Amino acid sequence: MEATGKVAITLLLSVASMVIVGSGEAQTYPTKPIRMIVPTAAGSTPDIQSRLVANELSKQIGQQVVVDNRGGASGIIGYEVIAKATPDGYTLGYAAFPFITNPIMYSKLPYDTAKDFVPIVRQVTGSNLLAISPALPVKSVQALVDYARAQPGKLSYGSTGAGTSQQLSIELLKIMTGTQIMQVTYKGMQQAITDVIAGQVQIVCENTPSILPYIRSGRLRALGVTTLTRSPVAPDVPTIAESGLPGFEMGPSSGYVFPARVNRDIVFRMNSEINKALKSPAVFDAFSAAGAVVTGGTPEQFAEHLRRETAKWASVIKTAGIKPQ
Repeated sequence: MEATGKVAITLLLSVASMVIVGSGEAQTYPTKPIRMIVPTAAGSTPDIQSRLVANELSKQIGQQVVVDNRGGASGIIGYEVIAKATPDGYTLGYAAFPFITNPIMYSKLPYDTAKDFVPIVRQVTGSNLLAISPALPVKSVQALVDYARAQPGKLSYGSTGAGTSQQLSIELLKIMTGTQIMQVTYKGMQQAITDVIAGQVQIVCENTPSILPYIRSGRLRALGVTTLTRSPVAPDVPTIAESGLPGFEMGPSSGYVFPARVNRDIVFRMNSEINKALKSPAVFDAFSAAGAVVTGGTPEQFAEHLRRETAKWASVIKTAGIKPQ
């Protein structure tokens, strides 16, 4: 596990340098439609976000940007398609949180995260929300920690495992508090939420927009959000960091990548266009309404973010004793 994490970190360090390599000769780009590979199913948060961006890009560049969903296997199917695409700038990829954790969680991948991609831009930082069954007699993060410490191994949480932000949010909580909370693995987060509502499992930590309806209806009790600042769509819910665990942070992010060896000028042209799309009212307002913080920035900044996040979550995965698949 340690070797896997170190290799992933080392490889991602080289991603930043890839952005400044390539031909300096400007190209007439784009001259035909662009395919945007989204490694999740239609209707998912990445799908919704990518379609908003694709629509704005289509208006800006005068060519259609077509979303192509390739879901399954923690995004591995979609990332392989991106990695093996012709590096001409006409295949664009959506990189979600598993893009960071897959090299750590899987001992063998059909692509090399560092060598097969070049970062374009970071899109947003989201948040997860820690919630419990209303049947559990606690109403704060600290009360949950005290309860878990008093009854080690009695509490359980639902997730889809495989290094997802939902799983690692709870594993980070366990590491920082020294608690024993058992994981129950599901094929989908909806099943996990259903079991927490029924009281069969006590805890869940899910993307804030997805879990908010259950909080507002009273079927789940919110305890804390995983980012360092409160969510704009749930301002009354404290952060876990301000609830007795300073420094606690899980901000699942997303961005866009090209296959490696795409011309440098095309990388920076697409970076500029996506930054512009992210600032457009149609995209910015929709993302903000869902509780996502629009990031944007340079390819180098996205590469550095990938490096930092890989180092952080490799350490959490190792400490939690999660084995590569």
